[in-house]
Amino acid sequence: MFNTILYEPLFNALIFLHKIIPGHDIGIAIIVLTIIIRFILYFPSLSSIKSQRSLQELQPKVDEIKKKYKDNREEQGRQLMKIYKEHKVNPLYSCLPMLIQLPILYALFRVLINGLHTDPTTGILVDAQLQHLYGPLREIYTTTPLSSMFLGFVDLAKKNNYILAILAGAFQYWQSKMMMAKAPPKNIPGAKDENMAAIFSKQTTYIMPIVTVFFGISFPAGLTLYWLVTTIFSVVQQYIFNKSHPIKTS
Repeated sequence: MFNTILYEPLFNALIFLHKIIPGHDIGIAIIVLTIIIRFILYFPSLSSIKSQRSLQELQPKVDEIKKKYKDNREEQGRQLMKIYKEHKVNPLYSCLPMLIQLPILYALFRVLINGLHTDPTTGILVDAQLQHLYGPLREIYTTTPLSSMFLGFVDLAKKNNYILAILAGAFQYWQSKMMMAKAPPKNIPGAKDENMAAIFSKQTTYIMPIVTVFFGISFPAGLTLYWLVTTIFSVVQQYIFNKSHPIKTS
């Protein structure tokens, strides 16, 4: 089911793009496929951004409720649910679009991990990958070599590409900074949970780029290129949304 519904359509799309793109550059094919997927997932991602923004704007009122009912967790929960309902905000909805995207992103992950495996002597895709190609493409690539080179000098099938990994980490940091709440800090007595959440958010801002660089070096460069492009797309999407929807401070 996974191969039929997700893996094979994405793998065939990548190989088809490789075939029709002038120069037959697999790196350009990965970039184009990534952009196509991000446009398909644009509206679920936008819904997540909108939900996160709504939660940011409600944060002052949430802080007040947590301060007022800090000794009564049950009433605090009721009041929080009430204010979320009044403003039509669901805290879980910001995560729901990502859960919808995960199967697609995982399938693409497997495509970029496995899909560039070729016979080192002939450059032909290995049999395990040829069997996932649809008929016309299988006939072509049974005898046609598939180069894993990007722009003629970056081998996307190999690991330890530090440049792509560092770039991916840098854009991941930028994206994390953009997604952080921009409301002015407040010292609310008894609001230890909020302080801990702020500390965790700051730590994540620095930890995620480091993790991105580590995995970017550890995995084939084709996957790192995908992660770089999808992160750049997310940064642009977040930037456009922030410009058109400035956060309300009142």
